[in-house]
Amino acid sequence: MAISIDTVYQRVLALANKEQRGYITPQEFNLYANQAQQEIFEQYFYDLNQQARIPGNEYVYADVDDILEEKLQIFENTDAVGTILGYTAVPGGFRSLPPYIYRVSKIEYNNGTNTVDCEILKTSDFNDCVNGGPLTRPNNTRPIANIRKNIMRVIGGTALNPNTAITPTSLIYFKKPTQVGWGYVVVGLKALYDSTSPATIDFELHASEETELVYKILKYAGITFKNPEVVQVGQALEQGQIQQEKQ
Repeated sequence: MAISIDTVYQRVLALANKEQRGYITPQEFNLYANQAQQEIFEQYFYDLNQQARIPGNEYVYADVDDILEEKLQIFENTDAVGTILGYTAVPGGFRSLPPYIYRVSKIEYNNGTNTVDCEILKTSDFNDCVNGGPLTRPNNTRPIANIRKNIMRVIGGTALNPNTAITPTSLIYFKKPTQVGWGYVVVGLKALYDSTSPATIDFELHASEETELVYKILKYAGITFKNPEVVQVGQALEQGQIQQEKQ
């Protein structure tokens, strides 16, 4: 479930007002909101990298706690590479990646018999395999891949045609968060929330991140709170909303 952009903005305004720090304009809020969302999103991958350092962790979610897995799954997608226009062909038979991809986690290739995983290698290891002897060269049952400067290189091959560029069947990846926005209309020189505005876009982050978003947005605005204070204001706002609904 998405986090309401308006709920976060109202909590931010309530806390800013409590500190008598003035009004945070919608433009300022939208800027800070996107910075906060990106910071939280990138923290997921820092945490994931820390998990990957543990010996024996071979899979994306190996030993990752359940809540982090939930947070990551929101952004996980699969593309059929050959049918999506964003995978533009580039010289060498390779493909550029669409701009919405943040990190690739798995590349699959159908060799006509089976669907196999392409081993994703660092550039140096990839080049060593391509330039190596018959035992290390990739083939259509053991293809290799490398992603550098947004270019995806996938190599397979046969005994007669070694080191052949191939087009993967599918790509499993984490997409970048969509830019959020608090859309509004101006009535009597005052900005009023407009949930129907095309500019209104909620946060894609896990629902548990709401308080952290408020905390970080306030920090960007130069207002520092301890997290318990942020939670208390959020609870007070929720109680107020419940009372209004009852009336």
